[in-house]
Amino acid sequence: MLRGVAHGAKDTFTLLLARARYCNPGVNFSSVWTEVANRSFLIHSTYTTDTKSREENKKTIESLYRLSVDIKKIRRLKEWVLLQDVAYVKEVAGILQEMGADETAVANILERCPEAILHTPAEINSQRALWQLVCQNEKQLIKLIEQFPESFFTTEYHENQKANILFFQELGIKNNIITRFLTSAPNIFYNPVEKNKNVIETLQRSYLSLGGSDANMKIWILKLLSQNPFILLNTSTAIQENLEFLQKNDFTDHEVLQLLSKLKGFIFQLTSTTMQKSMLFSKNVFKCSDQELKQLVLKCPALLYYSVPILEERLEGLLKEGISIAQIRETPMVLELTTQIVQYRIKKLSALGYDIKNGSLESLNGTKKDFEVNYGKIQSKKERPVFNPVAPIRIED
Repeated sequence: MLRGVAHGAKDTFTLLLARARYCNPGVNFSSVWTEVANRSFLIHSTYTTDTKSREENKKTIESLYRLSVDIKKIRRLKEWVLLQDVAYVKEVAGILQEMGADETAVANILERCPEAILHTPAEINSQRALWQLVCQNEKQLIKLIEQFPESFFTTEYHENQKANILFFQELGIKNNIITRFLTSAPNIFYNPVEKNKNVIETLQRSYLSLGGSDANMKIWILKLLSQNPFILLNTSTAIQENLEFLQKNDFTDHEVLQLLSKLKGFIFQLTSTTMQKSMLFSKNVFKCSDQELKQLVLKCPALLYYSVPILEERLEGLLKEGISIAQIRETPMVLELTTQIVQYRIKKLSALGYDIKNGSLESLNGTKKDFEVNYGKIQSKKERPVFNPVAPIRIED
């Protein structure tokens, strides 16, 4: 027991040392949404910058009231909409109803995205025609508008949106994937189409230069985009720099392709600086050589794309549960799980008498479904009666 305590103290000291040497502010994925946030601000500031000295538009209030819209909710979230001199409440509601939205749906849409009433009927109809290029019918379209009204009512980039939709279709992306892009990653459509084409061409050249084949290139690109469309928010320069960073760290071309596939393109949302700090932190914690570190990263890409604070937090959580650095190094994929998930799974396994401190961490790994399967196997093994080969066999006469 004392030996275990000593190992735990040693592992904790190793982690503290790594923290002191390589702590960094971490990767900021929120930059992906910066453009959207700026766009919302610009839409607001286009109409008014002074809410105190202006009065609400009574005509707008009355029109919304007739549609059973929760005025208090709009006042609380986006009062500036109610202050505008011109609004198209009836017209916008009429277009939504034409598309098949009932009274409740119209009210919900306008409550969630009240700035919709500031767009002219011509702008709304242009957006309607645009989205119909990828929607099966208006029933599907109105359902998407109900779920993602802000994506639909962003009309400022109409020409870019149209050009990008046509480009994605030419690229071979299916319409159902493009509609997912429109709703979950709308800001990739705000780029000029030339910018998106440039990024795609960079990815294609990179894939071929890393040893990929012409025959598989299209499938690889489409899969990468469907998994992570935010790749298109990066510059060609950033993509090239990150690939060069991996090559400078002795990853072979095949291994770089392997990492790109495993990371689903998220590697392009990192910087060489943050990746370097994460790798140095892991090297110090696991006390390994450059070659051993490379193998650990290939085994667990989380060591590359998670920032130092995240890795540090997860290591601390594992050490507090009595797990050693040696165990983590043997099964580094456990670092892909949050501390909360690890604690929950350890608690469930402990209830079955499974000693995680002396057992394999493989039982903690995987998705929720993977864990439940492993848990079920351990549970069945525990409940299965032990067969005694010496016991006499009873034979009925």
